[in-house]
Amino acid sequence: MNATTMLRDFCHHVEQRNGKAFAQLFTDDGVYHDVFYGAFAGHAKIAELIDDWFYRTATDFRWDMHDPVSDGRTLYARYTFSYRSTLPEANGARAMFEGVSIMKLREGKILGYHEVANTAPAFVDIRFPPERIAKIVAKQGAALKARPEMKRHLVA
Repeated sequence: MNATTMLRDFCHHVEQRNGKAFAQLFTDDGVYHDVFYGAFAGHAKIAELIDDWFYRTATDFRWDMHDPVSDGRTLYARYTFSYRSTLPEANGARAMFEGVSIMKLREGKILGYHEVANTAPAFVDIRFPPERIAKIVAKQGAALKARPEMKRHLVA
């Protein structure tokens, strides 16, 4: 499957709440590392992420991929993403953010997915109080500092 088709299907399956089809884009041992919910490994868990976790407090997803670049082993694409929040404090607001998808590929399927996302605008869109936003951003910062590639950056 070429990158353009894969990205189109990736977004479409999320928008259609079709976790089973979405999971088939991944290898049997594939892992989706979600910026909010963490890691989901294998087809069943990846399908659950889409069908259950994504739609627990959101609906009307829109996901677009832009400017994909791939060497056949890694696929990068900038994305824009939004959903309508069903959290009470959001009052039906549309949460919007952008990011970069990073996919490790094996034999035309996704072996690993993770993303770098600017989530802060979404939290403002859905009316999270500043203390809650600070707590979420601090958690994201701690996760970043825990990654092996950040070790050199933490040395005084």
